[in-house]
Amino acid sequence: MRRIAKFHKVSPAQFAKDWKDTFPTADEKEILSVYENIRLPLRATAGSAGYDFFAPVDITLAPGETAKIPTGIRVEMEQDWVLKCYPRSGLGFKFRLQLNNTVGIIDSDYFYSDNEGHIFSKITNDSNEDKTVSIAAGTGFMQGIFVEYGITVDDEATGVRNGGFGSTTEKK
Repeated sequence: MRRIAKFHKVSPAQFAKDWKDTFPTADEKEILSVYENIRLPLRATAGSAGYDFFAPVDITLAPGETAKIPTGIRVEMEQDWVLKCYPRSGLGFKFRLQLNNTVGIIDSDYFYSDNEGHIFSKITNDSNEDKTVSIAAGTGFMQGIFVEYGITVDDEATGVRNGGFGSTTEKK
């Protein structure tokens, strides 16, 4: 098995900025406590493809509710690889927990963005069975799978990323 990536925490300053943007009433002590308890993603078993991302706080979503989660995680990986993020299988199956962008795509150059490549997850409880989903802090809620990719023989992309969602869209 090739070893192509390493997970890191974002800096405390970046995390505090992003947490405050999502949770404006959070105080510095609370933010520091959440940051200190962030766990780097792990595989549960030797045969697991996915790296579990752990909830930084308790998350409860009634049917139709959405939450934006700053994970505090960034990933450094070799070029020509991507991290694809999905909801944990059990949460999707039992509660229809969905990622709002269906599959999160973390490109290798995102690590070098101004926001330190901070990975966010926006999740929705899409239950049509009136089920509330509760995820305890420290519990896996999303999984990331590393995938190698190729490019076309005539590809001449030279752009440089600086940002997250939509930052690489060419403006015409």
